[in-house]
Amino acid sequence: MDKTVYTVKVGEATPAAGGRPAAGPVYRSIYAKDGLMRLPQEIHSPWDFFSGAVKKYPKNRMLGRRQVSEGKAGDYVWQTYEQVYQKVIQIGAAIRGFGVKPGAHCAIYGSNCPEWVMAMQACNSQGICYVPLYDTLGQNAVEFILDHAEISIAFMQESKIKSIVAVLPKCTAHIKAIVSFGDVTIELKREVEQLGVSCFSWEEFSTMVSGEDIQELPKKQKDDICTIMYTSGTTGEPKGVIITNRAIVAGVTTTEHLLQLTDKVVDEYDSYFSYLPLAHIFDQVIGNYCISKGASIGFWQGDIRYLMEDVQVMKPTIFCGVPRVYDRIYTGINQKIQSGGLIAKHLFQYAYNYKLGNLMNGFKQHEASPFFDKIVFSKIKEGLGGRIRLMLSGAAPLPRHIEEFMRVTSCSVLAQGYGLTESCSGCFTSIANVISMIGTVGPPVTAVEARLESVPEMGYDALCSAPRGEICLRGHTLFSGYYKRPDLTEEVFSDGWFHTGDIGEWQPDGTMKIIDRKKNIFKLSQGEYVAVEVLESAYAQSQLAASVWVYGNSFESFLVAVVVPEKQAIEDWAALNGKSGDYAELCNDPKARRYIQDELNQTGKKLGLRGFEMLRAVHLEPVPFSIDKDLITPTFKLKRPQLLKHYKDRVDQLYKDAKMGTAQ
Repeated sequence: MDKTVYTVKVGEATPAAGGRPAAGPVYRSIYAKDGLMRLPQEIHSPWDFFSGAVKKYPKNRMLGRRQVSEGKAGDYVWQTYEQVYQKVIQIGAAIRGFGVKPGAHCAIYGSNCPEWVMAMQACNSQGICYVPLYDTLGQNAVEFILDHAEISIAFMQESKIKSIVAVLPKCTAHIKAIVSFGDVTIELKREVEQLGVSCFSWEEFSTMVSGEDIQELPKKQKDDICTIMYTSGTTGEPKGVIITNRAIVAGVTTTEHLLQLTDKVVDEYDSYFSYLPLAHIFDQVIGNYCISKGASIGFWQGDIRYLMEDVQVMKPTIFCGVPRVYDRIYTGINQKIQSGGLIAKHLFQYAYNYKLGNLMNGFKQHEASPFFDKIVFSKIKEGLGGRIRLMLSGAAPLPRHIEEFMRVTSCSVLAQGYGLTESCSGCFTSIANVISMIGTVGPPVTAVEARLESVPEMGYDALCSAPRGEICLRGHTLFSGYYKRPDLTEEVFSDGWFHTGDIGEWQPDGTMKIIDRKKNIFKLSQGEYVAVEVLESAYAQSQLAASVWVYGNSFESFLVAVVVPEKQAIEDWAALNGKSGDYAELCNDPKARRYIQDELNQTGKKLGLRGFEMLRAVHLEPVPFSIDKDLITPTFKLKRPQLLKHYKDRVDQLYKDAKMGTAQ
């Protein structure tokens, strides 16, 4: 096993003082021991990555999507770097021609597609900040962002225009035009224009300015705002994360360094499959990196049912995923293995153990077992298109058994990382060919420094022998603040350190393991944010619930809950359904649990909660949460770590039952 320590200490621990908790030592990556990574002097913005690639690789395939004929998707059709550049310049000139000046804001709304990227690059070309829109933060998020970010022009899929029309009357102070990614019907265009906002198809807008009128691109300033990306606030209200050109450049540069460590630097012959939302930072940074290398980016159809079909048709060399996607791949492969013959299963297990043993002994992926890669694992590689050479995982922790499985069977290197929108994607990333990093998110990237801060109320001590605490960061990739919210910016920055809200544990080799969440917002395994207090407030509006504790984590794709039901309500249900027994016995009745769960979900639906916010299983608790049991504070706030400890076995059973379809 590798005995290397991948961090170096560059700052001492600080004791608790002045109301601030203790903080552990400051660490950097071993690859940045003499100072944080320097950014390339010739690259000032994402536009420099793109325009540079156009000069180097004009005829390379850049953006592609599947050709659809008579409702059936065929092969991918591609536009070259040169062709994309011409369209981007036209769109950029049209934006300026419409009176939108450098520093203004344009929105982009819709599934990943060539037009999304071209709209982004058009904004970059003119020094205009692009603002991704997405509706998974709640019903009112689109309206809030349009108004809060003072959007001038919104580029979007035609299918999204209807939802925009509903909120436009409240947002007309700033918005000048809507531009559809494709065509737009006369009726829909008329409906938009009646609200005093112009509406164009993609082709109409791109030809607004003649070739002679296309303006020279302005010079980029290193610290110009590149994008404002909205995430969920503590109350569910979106907050805008200001990301500068410098942070994007740093994110791309650290990605390149990471891949250099595994001999997997992307080049012009590579292709990247884009399906993770471009409204999130993960796909944007990887996409920008691929563009800088002249690689190809192919997009999915926007339908999860055809995701793996798209992969197999495109045959990418680079694949990024969130744990939920890798879990589906893992489950699908295991089902095929288990349905095979006894000999095939034994051969697979022997090959798996043999290759894993070699990986654990320090062999690189391509050296560990070429023979079994060819005769056993090649079928799994073919299921991913047959050309995968690099896999990345982010957005939530990847379960150890799935990470190990993919490293062994995919015939590809895999790296897991941790980051936030505020850190411009990855701030910790494992090194793909170092097997000892399984189960961790690796050391800090070369652009940041990290330390842990104690969280006494949760029992986490940054100064103990196994340091645990809130992850704090500083460095080149960090955001510059929350848009129009200096109060929130001040809240998360202290003494120059960004407080992530995530709890980590340093490992002996200098890697980080994510173990908890300080704030009450977390991601499910598919990457969806959950503002748990908002959900509890919604479910508590049901007349059936006296108290509700909602639980989920980044290793699971759905939510469960412990509910203290109203005594009278459950007794009324029992009388109507011929059930006998006291309150505690009724709480243990499977049909009572199903009734309460269904009623709570009905309440949630009425209040606009989304599918992933519904409860998949509930436990009915006859004993109210109490101060005596240390489950609530004197002001009746839920003490989440204590609740999880108290109900750990019950929560585990709820997840098990829900997955088996036996939750009642």
